[in-house]
Amino acid sequence: MTPTGLSKNVSTAAKRKVLISGAGISGPVLAYWLHRSGFAVTVVEKAGAPRGGGYPIDVRGTATEVVRRMGILPRLRDAHIDSRRCTFLDADGGTVASVTPRAVAGGAEGRDLEVRRGDLADFLHARVRDDVEFLFDDSIETLDQSAREADVTFHSGRRRTFDLVVGADGMHSHTREALFGPEEQFHRYLGYCFAVFTMPNTFGLTRELVLWNTPGKAAALYAVGDGDELHAFLNFHRPEPPFDGPRHPDAQRDLVATAFAGAGWEVPGMVDAMRDADDLFIDTAGQIRMPHWSKGRVALVGDAAYAPSFLTGQGSSLALVGAYMLAGALATHRDHTAAFAAYERDVRAFVDVNQALVDKGAATLFPTTARALEQRNTMLRDLVTTPSVTARPAHSALTLPEWGRMP
Repeated sequence: MTPTGLSKNVSTAAKRKVLISGAGISGPVLAYWLHRSGFAVTVVEKAGAPRGGGYPIDVRGTATEVVRRMGILPRLRDAHIDSRRCTFLDADGGTVASVTPRAVAGGAEGRDLEVRRGDLADFLHARVRDDVEFLFDDSIETLDQSAREADVTFHSGRRRTFDLVVGADGMHSHTREALFGPEEQFHRYLGYCFAVFTMPNTFGLTRELVLWNTPGKAAALYAVGDGDELHAFLNFHRPEPPFDGPRHPDAQRDLVATAFAGAGWEVPGMVDAMRDADDLFIDTAGQIRMPHWSKGRVALVGDAAYAPSFLTGQGSSLALVGAYMLAGALATHRDHTAAFAAYERDVRAFVDVNQALVDKGAATLFPTTARALEQRNTMLRDLVTTPSVTARPAHSALTLPEWGRMP
């Protein structure tokens, strides 16, 4: 099927130069569509190459149409994990319920996708790498705006001038901090800390998730295939954020280990594996909520502007949709102020309804009290006997405009 989307011949673009900071998900998507509309695009990424690996992510609803228009939907369908089941365990490791992933998360069977984050990033990079400039192993050091341009000094020492700059550099965005101030003023803490890492699959798991719970604590093992590696996940509730100041890796490991001291099932072995993991990532569950996503000639997209948290399962989908909509606004409006205003006007409601999922039950997989845990378990047992679900309306709450068609 021929992809559709922004036209390569939109005359209002006139080779404006755009710098995108971040080559994860939203950065390459934005670069792809801007290039098609005649922009000269540079992407800077502090990592030395596209980041592989990562926890499985979802592409749902409106976001599925973005990847279809980019022509990569067939590759994503081939990479679809297609997990068989989610098994929930009690404190002693006994089975509470075993259900399909779609029954738990909500989704449109045959349309929504779950892929490794690294696979999605690789497909996006491959789609655009021959058309735009990538500067790996570098980052923005300083950014000075004037009425006519943005002057950028990179960490490497090179200096360049751009018409526009877009921060697509994630939840802990340096672009956002340099322009809008400290993250704390935009970060909404959701009451959880988590650790993700990989460990050997010594359990014989295949295309399935096993989740252990006690009140305020959860441990999960996720086999995305039938290989010898598992994605491990440890999540625990804390009323207040635990990190204040520099986050030393050993202190973070100790924090997680202390939270799970005395836990049953396979948790002690998971904690040991966490201490030895070389791909460990520890953070808090939170959202980024900002009153505005742009200032002057600089805009933010994806997690940098509106991270919804892993509890919603919508981070990658918001990044895909937001990047497409920002590119369309810039292609449609020659004046960047008008473009940024249109981008925010058209995407804000979609962001709001997806961020609100955490207030409407998205965190029920991680109950913090014994009563809430029993209520969740009752819900899961009901899903075993009545598994039919429909996609959540929030996933498709925005209809993509047809900015143009590929020639």
